[in-house]
Formats: sequence, C-alpha cells, structure tokens
Amino acid sequence: MTTRLGVNIDHVATLRQARSGQEPEPVMAALLAQSAGAHGITVHLRADRRHIQERDVRLLREVLSVPLNVECAASPDTLESVVPLKPHWVTLVPETREELTTQGGLDVIFIQGHLRSVIRELRSSDIRVSLFIDPQLDQVKMASRIEADAVEFNTGVYADLPAGADPTPELDRLRESARLAARLGLKVLAGHGLNLRNVGPVAAIPEIFELNIGHSIVGRAVLVGLDRAVQEMLGAIAEARA
Repeated sequence: MTTRLGVNIDHVATLRQARSGQEPEPVMAALLAQSAGAHGITVHLRADRRHIQERDVRLLREVLSVPLNVECAASPDTLESVVPLKPHWVTLVPETREELTTQGGLDVIFIQGHLRSVIRELRSSDIRVSLFIDPQLDQVKMASRIEADAVEFNTGVYADLPAGADPTPELDRLRESARLAARLGLKVLAGHGLNLRNVGPVAAIPEIFELNIGHSIVGRAVLVGLDRAVQEMLGAIAEARA
C-alpha cells in the first residue's frame, strides 16, 4: 500500500501575507494539490496568524473532498478558533512566536494532563487528534495512554543531517517508533523537512500511513507548477514503497 501524501499549503499563504493582499489564494492551491492526487491538505493556524487565517480554514473545510488537517498549539485561544471550524484532524504541535518553523516535537510526558483534556475536547467535537512528537518510544507510549488517534513523527533531525552523515541511527529511531505506535493502535504519520532527495527511506517504513510535506513542494511549485510538484512527490513515495 502506498503511503498517503498530505500537502501543507502554509507557504502559499505566506506569500499572500507578504503584501497583505489576496494573491496567491491558498484555497485554490489546495484544490490544485487535491486534483494532482494529494490525499489530504494540512495547514498550521498559528497564534500570530502569520500565514493561514481562520477564513482559509473555513473555506477549505467547505470545498475540499479530501481530509483537512489543522496544526495548532494546544492553547485555549487557538482551540477556541479551531473547534468551530470542524476540521477532520487536528495535529497538536509546540509553538513559539520566535521560531521560523516548528522546531521539535511535543513533550507529551511533561504536559500529559493538559493534552489529555484537549484530546477529549476535540474528540467530543468529532475531530480526530494527532500529536506531533519526536520519534522516542516513551513519547509514543504516552500518546497512546492519553488516547490520541495518531502520532506524527518529526523527521526534522533526519532531514537536517549534514551531507555525508550516516542517516541510519535516525532512520532506526523512526522505524522502531513507528512499529511501536502501530502496535499500540495509533495511526502513524511523519513530516518536517522532507523533500524529493530524502523522502524515500522514510516513505519506505511500512507502518507510516501518511507523510505531511509542504515547504519543498511549494518551493518546487514555483519552478514547475503545483500539480507537477505534487505528482513528483507522489511518484517518489510510490517508488520507495514499490
């Protein structure tokens, strides 16, 4: 079975917000990605609204025929905005205003009590919940105990390895964590920093259900168009699973 591809369109909105205008339209980008074969669309509704806005999430929920996944912090203010929009999935992520992009996974063990209550709130609204975590066995076990539906493994350490570095230790961590998560009944996703050059070994991990990829696809789309960029990534994923 081929790993699914979720396309993150945040950086289409980043370009729009650079001039506080109306172009490019992230909702149109999502529809183009969907028509090119994307299995889902992901957006990150940040507290500072630096790219995606509530308006985008509302429209995406109305027009998409594939699942919509909203990444957000597990904060009361953000959840108050997200829950009424009824995305199919919410992925809870750590977030600070100073970061350019998400820097690491949630410490599920440290904030387990808070996360447990947030998960219950979201699930009571028929929203499934994924936790963005580093590939660590103790984090996986706690994600299962607090009744998350899925985990998304942070592939940033793997993706940021310097040229010539041995990726085996990081890939082994991902494989071992994915096996455990699957045994515990969690859906397994992964993402962060993946591109056409490095996606293959991660896509080849059999337990991984979906990869969420944004920056590299949007960057490639500037040169070749979004439909081709999505199809190239789908092809790379399929080749890795063949």
